[in-house]
Amino acid sequence: MKKKVAIQGVKGSYHHGVAQAYFGEDVDINECMSFQELVHSLENHKSTDGVMAIENSIAGSIIPNYAYIDEHDLKIRGEYFLPIHHCLMALKGQKISEIKEVYSHPMALLQCKEFFRAQPHIKLVEDADTADVARRISEEQLRGVAAVAGETAAAIYQLDILAREIQTIKSNSTRFFILSTEGVKEKDKKVNKASLKFLTDHKKGSLATVLNVMSDCGLNLTKIQSLPVISMPWKYSFFVDVTFENYKDYEKAMSILRIMALELKVLGEYKNQNG
Repeated sequence: MKKKVAIQGVKGSYHHGVAQAYFGEDVDINECMSFQELVHSLENHKSTDGVMAIENSIAGSIIPNYAYIDEHDLKIRGEYFLPIHHCLMALKGQKISEIKEVYSHPMALLQCKEFFRAQPHIKLVEDADTADVARRISEEQLRGVAAVAGETAAAIYQLDILAREIQTIKSNSTRFFILSTEGVKEKDKKVNKASLKFLTDHKKGSLATVLNVMSDCGLNLTKIQSLPVISMPWKYSFFVDVTFENYKDYEKAMSILRIMALELKVLGEYKNQNG
């Protein structure tokens, strides 16, 4: 069965770039204009896999996406770290001084806030996708309007790049999850990383106890993110990433954590990409 990969955005977006890098240049793409649409595409089997941004080195975690993965029982099959190089682009023949509005995804605008502080004449407008703005500018021939997107979008939609590398911090990178509705098969478990979700008792030292178990079993905690449990005020679930050199160390830790009667859920087991 040929893979069809759901992405947030359109061709030329950063999600599209990750899909091509991970699955190959000729990958079949299903364009989704929201993360919710991406999730439904997987659930309804319109796509075999999905690419979803989860955190950025400047802007931080995309909190709602943790909830999407958990609530819809999606499985993390892999990860990909993509260097982000934002460009300002518009119809050919225009200058930055002629641009009145810039549209882009809110995360992209946030990552470029210092650049636009020096351009007070420009109004920033949040939009659904970086590359989709570039596409609209091209199709509708919108003058005085620019997009923040990657260089590939400018090439696909034939726009001029007015400024390159406009992100505030030049070493800007986004981590993406590769998702499906099925986990890694038993025979494929040559993995050294896992993403987990758990809830702890609301008492002193509960979280520390869990983290100590992971440490004692040789697991390295690389990420921890808390989310409130909506139905239980002031109670939190924790999403963590751990790496390990030996899968048996990971299995030992999981056995102990299950004995502790935690509400424990494995979101994915995959290979560490060393971002």
